[in-house]
Amino acid sequence: MRNKLNLLYFLSIVLLGSCTKDFEEINRNPFSPTQTDIGPLFNTVINSLRLGWNEQLYLHNESLYAITQQAAQTAVGFDNINIGTEEIWSDYYKTLAHIREIESRLDEMELEPEALNNVRAQLKVLLAYKTFRISDLFGDMPFFDAGRGFQGLEYVRPAFDSQEAIYEHVLEELQWVETNIHTAPNPQTESGTDYLTYGDFDNLFFGDMLRWRKWANSLRLRYAMRMVEKDPAFATPILKDIIENQLPVIEEGEDVGMWPEQQDWRNESVNWSFREHNKLRMGTTIWQVLSETDEPDGSGIFDPRARIFFETNNADEWVAFPQNPDASTPQEGGIPYGQHRDFNYTLKGSSNLFSPFNYYLIRDEVDIPQVIQTAAEVGFIKAEAYLRGLGVAQDIGQAEAEYTVAVVASIKFWQNVVSNCAIWTNTPPILSEGEIFSVVNHPRLSIFTTDDKLELIYTQRWLDAFRQPWEAYSLWRRTGMTPREGAAPEIYRFTYPPSEAENNPDNWSQQVAKMGEDSRRVKVWWME
Repeated sequence: MRNKLNLLYFLSIVLLGSCTKDFEEINRNPFSPTQTDIGPLFNTVINSLRLGWNEQLYLHNESLYAITQQAAQTAVGFDNINIGTEEIWSDYYKTLAHIREIESRLDEMELEPEALNNVRAQLKVLLAYKTFRISDLFGDMPFFDAGRGFQGLEYVRPAFDSQEAIYEHVLEELQWVETNIHTAPNPQTESGTDYLTYGDFDNLFFGDMLRWRKWANSLRLRYAMRMVEKDPAFATPILKDIIENQLPVIEEGEDVGMWPEQQDWRNESVNWSFREHNKLRMGTTIWQVLSETDEPDGSGIFDPRARIFFETNNADEWVAFPQNPDASTPQEGGIPYGQHRDFNYTLKGSSNLFSPFNYYLIRDEVDIPQVIQTAAEVGFIKAEAYLRGLGVAQDIGQAEAEYTVAVVASIKFWQNVVSNCAIWTNTPPILSEGEIFSVVNHPRLSIFTTDDKLELIYTQRWLDAFRQPWEAYSLWRRTGMTPREGAAPEIYRFTYPPSEAENNPDNWSQQVAKMGEDSRRVKVWWME
């Protein structure tokens, strides 16, 4: 027995030494194809950019589309917004823990620090996008100590941080990206060390560091403009740096999104969220932006995006649901989002009286992206900066030029989405670039003939964000000038999900006391 115990002890020492050696090798080069564990973790972070199923049903379809008036809600639906907030909140903090873990492993690597700059930059851009997005929905939130539970018990219940501090920190991180990312092919440090990459695990830009740099700068533009009224001293230098120095930003054809075909996944959540909800229709607000008359045959439509975003009702007529219905408004029904239309496209249900979202736009699972940021949006931001003289000298002509190019880019983007969708059989007319410019000269679209150029810029940015209602929501909250019928609701944020009060009660209570109440009437920092 003693000999057996001695042998077992000897084998355990050998095996322990072998395991330690393997872990040391992983720490030295976690990107090795045979031992990588950071690469898949990074890919998990990218995959977290996909929209949640409940987020889309309860936050977008049940709430944000009606608030932004990008669509109309035909009836009171679900009273379960917390299901959506729980999903987006938990997804963020799970992803944040993954990001912190990757950062920790990079810190431990025995490599020249500069060789890690690109992989750090990619991680910072993803962290920035996700953090801005969650903060704009809720306001103050745990951030600086959050996602570090694996580092010690003191981080298990993190304190809330101000949205102002989060904004400034994340924008500084994006500035670090602009300064330190290396975009040349196969870069090396001055000492000859290869820059590390995530290799095949980057399925967003597939190792194209210039695309990562462009997205970082485009995010800087978006969020500097968002906070410019609140803190111009911090925000305007960012606008100036990017626009005056012509730093690379997203250009036409480089729109950022989660593309199922490229990333090998099926986007089943969109159609599910519309089928389950079934209460969204084209509203009178957006109809007035797309058509100059209410003719049911669609003869008044002047914007080709109308036929991409929406379709006719069951009687093959264009009818907008009143944005503010009254007792005389017919009850809407039908089944325009049911998958039976794969086999009988024309059958939308006899009680489908109003124009629904285009079936193919919300039915496709492969070719239509979940949009993150478009080149058109970047153009609209630049147009606003020039028109208002934010960070750059006021230049009306340049503002008009940026706006015009942005509208063209938006129309081309949505036309390309349609053209590349395999299931889209009733494809609307695809306009040439010359025809698109003719559309942009329509009196409802032309910035050269309007007296309210700023409102037109906001209107078109709102329209381009049709499948990003959270972005339209932020634009409305910042400007108060997006298209609207009737009084604006006092809905400026979402309340914290119940799980935060249960799992982090002391810090949650302190935060609510600071705010006065955890309600939708409390404005986020950059609105105050």
